[in-house]
Amino acid sequence: MKPGANPKRILRVSMLVLADILAINLAVFLALYSRFEFSFSQLLQSGYLKEFSHFAIFGTLLTLLVFYLMRLYSSMWEYASTAELIRIGGASVLSSLVYWSGMNMLQLHIPRSFPLLYLLFLGLLLSVIRMGYRYVRMHLHQSTGGRKKRTMVIGAGAAGAMVIREFLYSERSENKPVCVLDDDPAKLGTYLRGVRVVGNTSQIVEMAEKHRIEEIVFAIPSAERAERARILDTARATGCSLLLLPGIYQLANGEVSIQSIRKVDIEDLLGRETVRIDVDEVAKYIENQTVLVTGGGGSIGSELCRMAAAQNPKCLIVFDIYENNAYDLQMELRRKYPDLNLVVLIGSVRDRERLDSVFQQYRPDLVFHAAAHKHVPLMEVSPFEAIKNNVFGTYNTALAADKYGVRRFILISTDKAVNPTNVMGASKRMCEMIVQMMNEKSKTEYVAVRFGNVLGSAGSVIPLFRRQIAEGGPVTVTDKRIIRYFMTIPEAVQLIFQAGAYAKGGEIFVLDMGEPVRIDDLARNMIRLSGFEPDVDIPVVYTGLRPGEKLYEELLLSGEGMDKTKNDLIYIGHEIPFDFDVFEEQLNQFRSLKEAHGTNEVLRRIIREVVPTYHEPQDDITAKEAANAKEAALVQEMASV
Repeated sequence: MKPGANPKRILRVSMLVLADILAINLAVFLALYSRFEFSFSQLLQSGYLKEFSHFAIFGTLLTLLVFYLMRLYSSMWEYASTAELIRIGGASVLSSLVYWSGMNMLQLHIPRSFPLLYLLFLGLLLSVIRMGYRYVRMHLHQSTGGRKKRTMVIGAGAAGAMVIREFLYSERSENKPVCVLDDDPAKLGTYLRGVRVVGNTSQIVEMAEKHRIEEIVFAIPSAERAERARILDTARATGCSLLLLPGIYQLANGEVSIQSIRKVDIEDLLGRETVRIDVDEVAKYIENQTVLVTGGGGSIGSELCRMAAAQNPKCLIVFDIYENNAYDLQMELRRKYPDLNLVVLIGSVRDRERLDSVFQQYRPDLVFHAAAHKHVPLMEVSPFEAIKNNVFGTYNTALAADKYGVRRFILISTDKAVNPTNVMGASKRMCEMIVQMMNEKSKTEYVAVRFGNVLGSAGSVIPLFRRQIAEGGPVTVTDKRIIRYFMTIPEAVQLIFQAGAYAKGGEIFVLDMGEPVRIDDLARNMIRLSGFEPDVDIPVVYTGLRPGEKLYEELLLSGEGMDKTKNDLIYIGHEIPFDFDVFEEQLNQFRSLKEAHGTNEVLRRIIREVVPTYHEPQDDITAKEAANAKEAALVQEMASV
């Protein structure tokens, strides 16, 4: 036995070879027997049995060789389909030719009808053996696998068939497919691998109760995100656990297995379509360029580095103050892109001399500025740190970009910069103003990209809810009315790269993020997806708005209009004019302000002068009414662009 050989497979193939030896010789006998109209005495008198006995060993061995070359021993017969039957047919034809030509070469007598009769009997016997193996295996699997979850499959297409096949034949399966739902009326009442299509997706709850379903698998990987969200939201009402098939590209690659069918995550319930970018357009301005990513070890920064690495840059520079994150990313990128010219540097954007040294040595062509403090409540307590890191970190990096001839500088901004009610948001608005100011003074193209909350980023609400649910609750929501816009990390990064391709200088790019999400609904959906009932198994507790937090976030400042780009989900906000010289003087005021006890209010006063839209958060019902009005205006404006 060769090293690594599977003993079970060797035994299975050995048994199959023995069965084939019997089938080959039985097919020879049946072909002769039927030739003499099933008269054994006539067959004996003909002398053909004796003739064939001389060739039996050679014929059997040569036929086994044909079977091996036709891969009849490498197919997984528990998954046998039309392709395997075609191979059986081809193998039977070749075996018939082996007998006909071999016996003629040895001058042994052979009936003229033998090749055709032998071909038919051999093909039938081989099919019976393999299909029999398939159904015996399935029966043994279902009878000895213990109790299995009664499962509904949504989708009666190729993906649904693959899911049912996995559940029926995989040794790791814990599911028993009971029924299928599909919105195609022509499929109603038909069977998918023996499982009946009983209704459409509007009947999910009804059919789940009728068939005592415990688990539901969504098996329509090509469905649009809005449609998928609608179906999963309906399925969630059944109380069953939900599973999701991987993407359509994995189906095309044949990667579907029990392990790849995953639980439905909260991201799957967001109804907005995924951002699509022009990859060629992005690659064109990244390829053979030296790319610097500040804050490269963070949630957004690390994804920026991953996507940049895939576009064949001349050099990728990861710049971050946190060595652990930077080290982990370094190991990942070296493993995935061994030929990548990767430089990982530790340093702070607050250190002008360190930045000057990095820019002088590496001369980046493109800078993605993601380094920032982002936690609203923490920056309310330490406002000077928000100014130092966000405002002057951006200013330092932008000045270095101008000094060393960077072609394009892209700032990662946030919707919290719009009408900010906290120091963090106000600091990011000042970062946008720095970008606009520097674009007027420099040959470098400076742009900003503004988007909402990122699902799954470090410190975001979803990891917090997951931890709270894992600990048994309670799940804490600041206010029942609070709403936010959400997007995934890959979507955010794709937007940033696409914006870089569209950039001409001075733009603030804005993503159409769809409908805002109520955080209370988000928390309750996550509890249900985890198999619990909100306020029954896990309580939801309202803790009140945190310092600087507002009920809603906006994507546009009052006075900003929008221009459309080639991407239907990416817009450009019009610049709001301000006096660059005055702004530069105000930045110098910040620099000269010493951090000491009692100066926080002075700092906030200067922030209000620099960012007139900065104000205290409103915690009353009028804020919610204002949010509804702003959402409606935003949707109307996007529709009219």
